[in-house]
Amino acid sequence: MENQPLNTELLLASERGEITVIKNLLKEGASVDYKDAAGRTALMVATQKNQVAAAKMLIEAGSDVNTRDITQLSPFICSAANGFHEILRLMIAGGADLPSVNRFGGTALLPSSEKGYLKTVQICIEAGVPVNHVNNLGWSALLEAVILGNGGRLYSDIIQTLVDAGADVNLPDRDGMSSLKHAEELNQHKVLQILKKEYKDTNEAIVKAKAFAKNDQYEVAIAEINKALKTDDKNLDLIYYKGYFLQELKKYEEALLEYNKALAIDTKDLDFYFYTANCLRLWKKPEEALNEYNKACELDPEETFYRYHKSNYLRELGRHEEAVVEMDKLLALQPHRYDFSFHKANSLRSLGKHEEAIEAIENAIANDPENPLYHLHKEQSLELLAKSKQA
Repeated sequence: MENQPLNTELLLASERGEITVIKNLLKEGASVDYKDAAGRTALMVATQKNQVAAAKMLIEAGSDVNTRDITQLSPFICSAANGFHEILRLMIAGGADLPSVNRFGGTALLPSSEKGYLKTVQICIEAGVPVNHVNNLGWSALLEAVILGNGGRLYSDIIQTLVDAGADVNLPDRDGMSSLKHAEELNQHKVLQILKKEYKDTNEAIVKAKAFAKNDQYEVAIAEINKALKTDDKNLDLIYYKGYFLQELKKYEEALLEYNKALAIDTKDLDFYFYTANCLRLWKKPEEALNEYNKACELDPEETFYRYHKSNYLRELGRHEEAVVEMDKLLALQPHRYDFSFHKANSLRSLGKHEEAIEAIENAIANDPENPLYHLHKEQSLELLAKSKQA
């Protein structure tokens, strides 16, 4: 390919967010939609690294926000799945295919609801991403937020947002269980009230602050919280929202101070380790973020929530061997969670361990034999295994 060196440089510059270099390479003839061996365009690479300015330049240069890599992931859905809502907004303005899905059959709304990205969820809903779409695992965004969340402050806000947007609380999963039933079994009392439309926030400062924050008026929201903190400085909910709003302003160090202040007040509120991990992740400090997940896992080794989200983050980082270790620990706690086996199989496949991947996916099939997604992934792993033996 004539422009191969330029195209390769474009991918590297996009990963690093080198705006001037990207501009010059495009002028010199680099292809904006060139794909590497993994099917990634420069826009996908910039998105994965949350390089906002680079993504903007590439979209303006004509890069397709809906083009897919070899895993069937588009830059649009990638931005939502990682909670990179600045880039997500650029994708939507750049012609994102809102109902499009990833290889699991999930729209942009599903992974953002699962992982706890409130602003991303709000943006997806406002843009018109279908709220009741069901993926190939049989879950809607609401089901994912209940099953894979923990009913805490952040997930309650996500669930409230979904319910307000018309999410069907009675929509059943593949086992016939609705979000209501899952919330009941998981003892998510506040979530149950939200799902039944019986919940009302009685803290006036928080209600006002949330309204400002929804419109990105975070400084005003913080001012409301600060007024309330003057007379209630140990209120963990107030401290949480101040930290969250600071985080949205990219004042990560200040946000961490608030979260750690809450932990000093109540070391048993493990939710704050999840908040600190998210904050550090957005600050691009992966080792520190993983350390926060570890603290929560050590304090409550029987709780699957923090370990599951740690494994998610490890997969995002491409650290699949470590992700498999976490999945094994999760399966030891809940051996019949076929979604854990499915994620384990995907990591094993990424590692080229196809025989082990097949074994893991067969465990998922044993628990949900009618799920076509599991059978498809088994077939793909069998094909990859055959090719590896021929090589």
